[in-house]
Amino acid sequence: MVEVMVSIIVMTVGMVSVLGVFGLAMASTATSQDNAIAKQIADEAIESILTARETTNITWAQIQNTGNGGIFLPGFVAVDCAGVDGIVGTADDAACGPQILTLPGPDGIFGTADDVQYPLTNYQRQIVITPALDQNNNPIPTLNTVTITVQYTTPQSRALKTYVLNTFISEFR
Repeated sequence: MVEVMVSIIVMTVGMVSVLGVFGLAMASTATSQDNAIAKQIADEAIESILTARETTNITWAQIQNTGNGGIFLPGFVAVDCAGVDGIVGTADDAACGPQILTLPGPDGIFGTADDVQYPLTNYQRQIVITPALDQNNNPIPTLNTVTITVQYTTPQSRALKTYVLNTFISEFR
């Protein structure tokens, strides 16, 4: 009888653990779309900076935050559409308004009447551009470090989540 009771307790503990893992998996699946959107927002920002450099729309000196003589706003700002200059994270973005993501509706086809408009108002983006440093902590004049941080909340947890993208950008194309 004691052996049966012990085995029932062991089985119960095992089943509760399995249910906990299922709950965690469900929560991760529910927030995966928000995580993917945050990644795309960060990717969009770095691609915008690289494209502006490649097309010489901005000079090397302008690839800085506004406090250092550049065009990129400091701190966390709303994820707005790229303004007239076509570069995200600059002062003219606010005039364009919040960026809106269009998702396919229940029929799964883009461009139909049931498409869903998803405003990115629960996302904020920060672009920090600093000079890259050599092994002696001296600035490298032709290389900058770009850190793009996207903060957002998920509807399920209301907890603040963060996605960070770090890269380098060179003066040379």
